[in-house]
Amino acid sequence: MSDQVKQTVKKIFEELATSLETGRMEPRIKIGLTIDGSELSMEVMKQAAYTIKQKNLFDLVLIGSDVDWAEDFEHYSTTNCQKEASELMEKLLDSGELQGCVTLHYSFPIGVSTVGKVVTPALGRELYIATTTGTTSGVRNEAMVLNAINGIIAAKACGIKEPTVGILNVEGAKTVDRSLTTLQKNGYALIFGESQREDGGKVLRGNDLLLGSVDVVVCDSLTGNILMKLFSAGSSGGNYETLGAGYGPGIGRNYERNICIISRASGVPVIVNALEYAYKLAKGKLGKISRMEYQKADQAGLKRICAELTATPETKTAKEIEPPAKEIVTSEIAGVEIMELEDAVKVLWANDIYAESGMGCTGPIVLVNEKHLTNAINQLKAANYL
Repeated sequence: MSDQVKQTVKKIFEELATSLETGRMEPRIKIGLTIDGSELSMEVMKQAAYTIKQKNLFDLVLIGSDVDWAEDFEHYSTTNCQKEASELMEKLLDSGELQGCVTLHYSFPIGVSTVGKVVTPALGRELYIATTTGTTSGVRNEAMVLNAINGIIAAKACGIKEPTVGILNVEGAKTVDRSLTTLQKNGYALIFGESQREDGGKVLRGNDLLLGSVDVVVCDSLTGNILMKLFSAGSSGGNYETLGAGYGPGIGRNYERNICIISRASGVPVIVNALEYAYKLAKGKLGKISRMEYQKADQAGLKRICAELTATPETKTAKEIEPPAKEIVTSEIAGVEIMELEDAVKVLWANDIYAESGMGCTGPIVLVNEKHLTNAINQLKAANYL
């Protein structure tokens, strides 16, 4: 009996055993792995592949060079060329032969970005970082709003029915907070988590990342990429990623391929976790959940919100606004986006309220006299700064 026949017979018996255990005759999920391109040698791919084989959760399919150990797996041979491997991977995914794949060096289209997954050091909680590679939008604030949707999709596909969301305290956080709150008020079932710092709130600080205060942290892709590096390779000096599940699946409107990204520095544990991440996404019907979440978000006004975020500001022709008479300012108004801080102050000036900008312990603030506090807050809300 040839080795190929032996493998086929073995596979049939494994599938039979699984069906007897579960009571269902369902085809086994197949997850691909492109094996070329690691900076850590082919050995890490080999060890990860055999670890997955031993766990026997799904069928692993290799795509890449003709290495001797590939005979123990279903294997599609390619040259050591990333382009060839990517094209074959796409073909196998689109045909349904594969339900997901883990790869390196993949270029997603604009509008698609990846949701990474790590385990936080403080409490060992899983944290989805939305997003870590790719470009959801060329406009930062719109990208972060869409990243929130993508993070929710990834978490739900992995079995979290009501994932909590927080926004990392980076440029644009307050604007994104307002946009997501509007989406929530319009009916989208978005559940905000809360910072563990004393003042709480939806905007997260570094402590919250270490603690895993929420299920999904929203940020821009460049920041998310740095966070992934720190979480995954911080304990190894940076050259070998030991923790987490890689940079995750590319998610975006009308995009349904389950392609998960790892780094050239991803070690065996990360590759194994990435493959299991891809498996969970396939089992949880990533594409279906993505369609449903974008449909729900659109019904709550997502497209209109994004249009407002990407609108070109009108050229201001009015004369420079002069401040009213100076007053003592002791009352703080927090929550204004730092890039809009000076404009917010001028809105109050235009309404005959003296105000100054400042920086509090948690971010930018507008300072007004106590007697104007309530009116000032109402004016800023009306002008969409709060």
